[in-house]
Amino acid sequence: METISRISSMLETARELTLEAAQSAAISRGTGIGTSSRDLSVAHIKKLLDSRSDRDVLDGLRRIISLMYRSEPSVPFFSAVVKNVASANLEVKKLVYIYLVHHAEAEPDLALLSINAIQKSLTDQNPQARAMALRTMASIRVPVINQIVSLAIKRGCGDMSPHVRKAAALAIPKCYRLDPSTQPQLIGYIETLLGDTQYFVAGPAVAAFLEVCPDRIDLIHKHYRSLVKKLVDMDEWGQLATLRLLTFYARKCFPLKTRKVQKNPTKSKGFYDDDDGEANEGEGETYDVPVLDPDLELFLRSCRLLLQSRNAAVIVAVVRCYFYLAPTEYLGAAVGPLVALLRSPQDMQHIALYNIVVVALRYPKPFTKYVSHFLVHASDPPHIWRLKLEALTILFPHCGNHFKNLIISELEHFAQGADPDLVRESVRALGRCAQGDPNAADKCLRILLNQITSLDDTLVSESLTVIRHLIQHDPGSHERTVIQLVKYLGLTTNPDARATIVWLVGEYAGLEPERNFAPDVLRVLVQNFAEESEAVKQQILLLGAKVYLHHILRNPVKEESDSEEPLSKPVDQTQLRNDWADADGEKQHDRNSLEEKKEAPGEEDTMTLLWRYILLLARYDTSYDLRDRARLYKALLSSPSSTQIANLLLLAPKPVPHAPSPSETRKDLLIGSSTLVLGNDAGIHGLQGYENIPDWVEAGHEPDPSLRVSDVKADKTTTVATTAGEQLDRALKEHEANIAASSRAHAVRGRVAAPAAKNKTLDQWLDEPEPETDEETEYEEVTDSEEGDEEYSTEYETDSEAGDEDEEEEEEEEEEEEEEEEEEEEDADSEERRQTQQLLR
Repeated sequence: METISRISSMLETARELTLEAAQSAAISRGTGIGTSSRDLSVAHIKKLLDSRSDRDVLDGLRRIISLMYRSEPSVPFFSAVVKNVASANLEVKKLVYIYLVHHAEAEPDLALLSINAIQKSLTDQNPQARAMALRTMASIRVPVINQIVSLAIKRGCGDMSPHVRKAAALAIPKCYRLDPSTQPQLIGYIETLLGDTQYFVAGPAVAAFLEVCPDRIDLIHKHYRSLVKKLVDMDEWGQLATLRLLTFYARKCFPLKTRKVQKNPTKSKGFYDDDDGEANEGEGETYDVPVLDPDLELFLRSCRLLLQSRNAAVIVAVVRCYFYLAPTEYLGAAVGPLVALLRSPQDMQHIALYNIVVVALRYPKPFTKYVSHFLVHASDPPHIWRLKLEALTILFPHCGNHFKNLIISELEHFAQGADPDLVRESVRALGRCAQGDPNAADKCLRILLNQITSLDDTLVSESLTVIRHLIQHDPGSHERTVIQLVKYLGLTTNPDARATIVWLVGEYAGLEPERNFAPDVLRVLVQNFAEESEAVKQQILLLGAKVYLHHILRNPVKEESDSEEPLSKPVDQTQLRNDWADADGEKQHDRNSLEEKKEAPGEEDTMTLLWRYILLLARYDTSYDLRDRARLYKALLSSPSSTQIANLLLLAPKPVPHAPSPSETRKDLLIGSSTLVLGNDAGIHGLQGYENIPDWVEAGHEPDPSLRVSDVKADKTTTVATTAGEQLDRALKEHEANIAASSRAHAVRGRVAAPAAKNKTLDQWLDEPEPETDEETEYEEVTDSEEGDEEYSTEYETDSEAGDEDEEEEEEEEEEEEEEEEEEEEDADSEERRQTQQLLR
């Protein structure tokens, strides 16, 4: 009969599954058995919800959920849905809870009707039902029930099922967001859950700690080592929260300690004896080596296993720990997994590249062997290849010659591409490579000079800008470069390129009078002044003012008045000097230098005429800006008394330009944060909730390391909420200890009752005197006198009686001890049974 009933139940289950599958297929097609939820009326769906069959109720709930997620009105079914909240079917409860959470905030009064039924589910025998009820209560955002939710969380923290305790940990932040005044109660729950033995309960507890009370570091001390040990087994969300917590904890609780280590020179001994003195050089040099706290080292070793995680966020979090806490050798082990994220989808590549660039700005050496991973692919979008080019320029000075040549070849190739943005960034990257490595500057400069004749105006203008920056870094060694650029004036028509070349001629061509070719360049440019663009005209006018200023500084003239107004000496670009002599209260120029550098009167007249011709051309130009500049320069250079001001304005040394990495402004942001990716768009203080890494705690202000000892027993007088699982474990341990104690007591009694002869060794047996035989005893008794016989017999009888009494007393004592031990065992068993009954209740 049992077999027949089992077969019939299986057939009924198969029938229900078949009908459900047919209805689902019909709903998806809109035809066939049944009709779609669009065609069903409200009355028909309510009829399904009022049915006594769980299959009909499930059908009605699925239709309502489909209406809800299609943004169609589903509120009219609220009362019909709430009636099913007490259903015993777990699938029905799931759908009802989903509906309640979706509509509770919009209909808070109606949601309160289901609170009693959900509270009853908190005592359900099924742990899954209890966890669902707790999760649903915490998700219903109705402030009136917040105290009820807090009590439910308290009950969940002591539940026997770890899944319910996990639901309680996840509910704590929701309760705090709804009512921050419950924080003191929630902190106590968090403290209980942090010490949970289950790793998937500790992870959500850490996440709740970070949201509710992130400043209460004192709660973490006694759980620090257990959290570190559970870190590997947690899920990804728990690992992220725990890594963030322990990173901040390490900065606040472990001071940065270093010790001096003397360098040991490894130079081998020379072939000749004279080389012995060189081997001892540098022995007195010392350097600082970081000293890691044992607890911090335990955390760093545990993080190493997480580098094999499939989650990219976990890998970035481990890199953050090593970047802010560990020596360089730890970071070297994390670079490989971080670079491996470049094989991920583009959104993950983007975030990984931002973190790689920030890490490489401080520690570029570990990335040098992965240079080939940063080469630009044809399919890379702009936001990817920009970061790759930036990474290449950061790593360029630290690479070997092979990788340097590879990077330069790649940049040269992309500089000749069709994408103007890629061309511009490639040329700028070449400039940053040249600035980062002076040995490669000449090669980069030759490549940039070859680009000047290109037909691409973007390439030419960017190349000349980078060339100008390189010349400004070392003007004395680039005289030939300026001459070569002048040759390209007749080949290029790009206004920006021509303006840049003219500026370079005016800035560096007049440094040495013997090799001053700026007047000749000016004479050629003036011929087509009217045909040039406004930017080039402005630079020609500036060049004319500089050339004329150099001319009058080398050839000062006396005014017709009695008092002389001498002019300034030629100005050096590196430092402005005023060599004036104050003889009779008036400034006089050095006559010897004047005679050496004095030019012919005819050349002076030619320069003056050329300058006046440029002023006339600019005076009648259509540009207001150009005419204003011309009047300014004319006023400055017309009077010898204003020559010093003109000297400061026109010939002052220019600051050397520096092209930093585009991510230089982000290097102080927290690795792995969204603020790092957004950069300046995130605002001055970053996104809401952003917190930068704290500073290292000062030595002497750190907490006592004994607080992190995990085997410290809690005081029994303090009422600490413990879970049912912990209580059962404790009762089992006490029971095992009682059994072990009773077994030891029985063994001791056995050893006491055994004759003492069993404990004697062979040597002790041999050393003992031989006992007297019965015949000898009888013979001695016969030879003695009668009085002696009487005395001896009396004494013997007395001794025998005393011995019997002693044995009886020992037996009585042993029986009493056994009775006491049996009573103690009965008391322990009764106490154990009482505790177990309390737990089961």
